[in-house]
Amino acid sequence: MTTGDNRAEDASVQPPVVYAAGSRSWRRAFGDLAQGWRQRPLWGYLGWQDIKQRYRRSVLGPLWISISMGVIATAMGILYGALFGEEITTFLPYVATGLLIWNFVNGCILEGSEVFIANEGLIKFLPAPLSLHIYRLVWRQTLFFAHNLVVWVILMIVFPQPLGWSLLLAIPAFVVLVINGAWIAVLTGIIATRFRDIPPIIASLANLLFFMTPIVWSYERLRTNPLAAYIELNPVMHFVEIIRQPMLGLPIMGRHWAVVGIITVVGCLAALVCLRNYRSRVAYWV
Repeated sequence: MTTGDNRAEDASVQPPVVYAAGSRSWRRAFGDLAQGWRQRPLWGYLGWQDIKQRYRRSVLGPLWISISMGVIATAMGILYGALFGEEITTFLPYVATGLLIWNFVNGCILEGSEVFIANEGLIKFLPAPLSLHIYRLVWRQTLFFAHNLVVWVILMIVFPQPLGWSLLLAIPAFVVLVINGAWIAVLTGIIATRFRDIPPIIASLANLLFFMTPIVWSYERLRTNPLAAYIELNPVMHFVEIIRQPMLGLPIMGRHWAVVGIITVVGCLAALVCLRNYRSRVAYWV
């Protein structure tokens, strides 16, 4: 075999990917999170630019977020209220608040599964922590939530609800929701980067979760139904309720907070383990 043939054969053999020693460490995982948090001005600016870019050259700009939310909530509230025989003055705020929370959850789930894939160019050529893309995603969804909150305020003016001091519980509830959105994005984002069939599967499951979650239908109507106990197995329901109950002046149910607390702890631990073990490989997978 000639020397030229040997060189061609050597070039055809790809060398194995070698990861830096100590790349799988808790110190580097937490360091990634801390470094990303310190870059708040960057991901804060990028998140806001994402929204501005989406509505660039439109007359109303980001106001379309609230308009779309208001139209969908009103249409669903009237339609399903008529189908289920619900009082529109209470059911319309119920549906709108549920959609408000669901949009945040759904955004973190769907965009979280593709957060690293969508930022392939930045990950390969910009020396930045992976958590920066997670913070950017969660911040963007928080801005969407804030825009849609205008619809809730209007409904509270048109259809006043018995709000009290329990309304303040919505603030820590939303903080918990943000934390869960972050760990979901970390976990599904890393897994989906390695296995590209995951995002379509997650999208299908998200559509199913919407109809399984009491958003456009009332859970109270199913309490006498034997299937009511199985609805409690839906984790999204508990996240919706810990925010919707204080926002509508409904009685606060401790079991929802208990379930959410367990899910938050377990989910954060799983995401940290995944970040520790596979953080350094994401750049090779995208």
